[in-house]
Amino acid sequence: MANWLLEAVGSNKSTRSLAGRARARRWRYFDERFPTISEMRVVDLGGTPESWRLAPVKPLAVTIVNLLPLTSDDTAVKVIQADACDLPAALRRERFDLVFSNSLIEHVGGHPQRQRLAETIHALADRHWVQTPYRYFPVEPHWLFPGMQWLPYEARVRVSLRWHRGHIRTSTREDAQDMVDEIDLLSVSQMRRYFPTSVIWYERFAGLIKSLVAIRD
Repeated sequence: MANWLLEAVGSNKSTRSLAGRARARRWRYFDERFPTISEMRVVDLGGTPESWRLAPVKPLAVTIVNLLPLTSDDTAVKVIQADACDLPAALRRERFDLVFSNSLIEHVGGHPQRQRLAETIHALADRHWVQTPYRYFPVEPHWLFPGMQWLPYEARVRVSLRWHRGHIRTSTREDAQDMVDEIDLLSVSQMRRYFPTSVIWYERFAGLIKSLVAIRD
């Protein structure tokens, strides 16, 4: 379950860049939908402490669930090393004000795991913000390769081995296969299946849908 939250919610790049302006727009919309975020206890599935350090909004408290062994210097940000699709029993018993998940659901490994993640999201809080890249945007967002998500499996493996301009760099065939097997971008219909009572917000770039956000506020 790889983590791409830094790309989506913050980086040290200039806010004047295209990516920086897109992040700023996304955060402005997030703040509009959740105007009391500063009073909320948030659970972030797949996030990082660094992403919240860079974020322009500050919840009352954040609990991060990530497979990686992360640490936090912020007393308001707690990190739990766990699988978001199979939470520890103690965490499953907790209730939060908001579930936040950015660019995670496409990484968990097929429909059964995505369904488990969606069930986890619904169980943890009444409100949620779940973002994922859109399958039919012309540039695959992890490798930054045009149309890669529509290529046959073997072609995607070869692209991963030879194309090193995106966020993913693989040097062996096994690594390339692992990443191709892991990432499965979603359509609008799939997001509506997992989040039937949510509003699906279309985040656009140059008039095209770039990512989908399931919002329940």
